Amino acid sequence: MDAMKKYVAECIGTMVLVLIGCGTAMLVGCDAVNGGGYILTAFAFGLTIVGMAYCVGNISGCHINPAVSLGVLLSKGMTVKDFVGYVISQCIGALLGSGLLAAIFGLGGVTDQTGGFGSNGLGGVHDSAIAGLLVECLLTFVFVLTILGVTSKKAGHGSFGGIVIGFTLVLVHILGIGLTGTSVNPARSFGPAVVAAMTGNTTPIAQLWVFIVGPLVGAALAAVCYKWLESEK
Repeated sequence: MDAMKKYVAECIGTMVLVLIGCGTAMLVGCDAVNGGGYILTAFAFGLTIVGMAYCVGNISGCHINPAVSLGVLLSKGMTVKDFVGYVISQCIGALLGSGLLAAIFGLGGVTDQTGGFGSNGLGGVHDSAIAGLLVECLLTFVFVLTILGVTSKKAGHGSFGGIVIGFTLVLVHILGIGLTGTSVNPARSFGPAVVAAMTGNTTPIAQLWVFIVGPLVGAALAAVCYKWLESEK
């Protein structure tokens, strides 16, 4: 497959993820007390992954997440060149998705219930960067470990892999939304934080490092752990 087509697929997939996932959060809110918007947002992210897995999965593998790409890289499933291309494409897609949300909500006069384009934050862990890092690291570990297991040649899950991965993302969102908003995806955090900063809300971009470092560490640990578990030694 032509590398450029893979990059475009990753860009489109990440754009759709941010558009639908963050857009749902903006529209319905993520109040854990009331619960409705919380669950809707979790399913919006998870079901988007399911859809994109069967849309662009055969082209790029449907990573649409730098943490997933890192896990695949460390598992020797892609080259460093492709990893860089994927991450750049994913970040561009996240910016495009966030820009579209800014246009839709701005032109339509719709209130953003999240106050920051669905960006992640540390409010749920009382602004503790350490707690936020731990949450994102653990949730990404679970998510990426599942992806590596499902996509392993030994797994034999066939066409059901996208469903398993999508519902695992729903699962980690159910715990994580009330704590950090659930990133487990540096690109998903990057796009909304940048657009929020452009509109005057600088809190998300000041905390962005947590949602880059945490998921990447979690993904690296998942790759090392799965390699050991799968090893016949």
